[in-house]
Amino acid sequence: MLSLPDFKEKQIVMCFCNEGQKMLFRNDNMIVADIDGKIIVQITCYKIFALFVAGSTSITTGILERSKKFRFPIVFMSYSLRVTGVWTNGVDGNFLLRQKQYEYKDLSIARYLVQNKIYNQLQLIKTIRDKDQKIKSAVENLKNYCGDPANINNLDQLLGCEGLASRVYFKAWFGERWQMRRPRTKIDTINTCLDIGYTILFNIIDAMLSVYGFDLYKGVYHREFYQRKSLVCDLVEPFRVIIDKALKKAFNLGQIKDEFFKIEDARYILRSEHSKDLSKIFMSAILEYKEDIFLYMQKYYRAFMQGRDLSEYPVFVFKGED
Repeated sequence: MLSLPDFKEKQIVMCFCNEGQKMLFRNDNMIVADIDGKIIVQITCYKIFALFVAGSTSITTGILERSKKFRFPIVFMSYSLRVTGVWTNGVDGNFLLRQKQYEYKDLSIARYLVQNKIYNQLQLIKTIRDKDQKIKSAVENLKNYCGDPANINNLDQLLGCEGLASRVYFKAWFGERWQMRRPRTKIDTINTCLDIGYTILFNIIDAMLSVYGFDLYKGVYHREFYQRKSLVCDLVEPFRVIIDKALKKAFNLGQIKDEFFKIEDARYILRSEHSKDLSKIFMSAILEYKEDIFLYMQKYYRAFMQGRDLSEYPVFVFKGED
């Protein structure tokens, strides 16, 4: 298994083919070069944790072979940072872990995850300095919602609790700019950006969970659905605030503008020339919590594998100033 000291040495590499960047290999070193052949990144494959490729490119067997050998996934994305495919390289033989997953029928971990998510939403709202009555009301409502999951024994009720808390949270955090959360429909620039940020976060957590050999399609909160990695959806929840905070900050600083997007079939699509800027915003925010996320997944694996009490499961406590 990957240890924390080893993980600290790992890096996430991004290649933007829309800018003419290319991936090359010399022995077991990976090189990302620009259109003129100038080296942007040179790294040994031993230190690659994940490779993100934005835009169209040709993939050689050499790249795929190294991905398998050094066990790093390759995430293929469109120019607008929509995931088009993933070449995964996780542990496949941990049958004892998967057996425990298939036998688990309880709702306790799901309640725990939802409670952690709402708690972090509350912590983020509290960082707003000038709190008007609407924000103060949102804080009080989220405090109430935070305690509710512990008393819920029905999945539909738990989903309802999470949904109500999220509606209060998003409206308070994004203010007048906010309409509603509509995943994948891209009804405005915020939803488009959230989809992109959550997708990057999702695939990093996907790579971390793959280290242990989980069946990523067997969740404890999100139920099984065709081709949905429900366990990854579960464990993304406490960390979504990382993306929410980074997005609002980027809007406030003018790092994201309306002209970065085009409208196609009533959907806001990120223009390819701005994909690097947006990915950098989200990747930088995620990497600030790189070790926290890794340790969370490691502790979750150990607690689940050993059937520990819920009190020994990890908690991600988000602390950040607006």
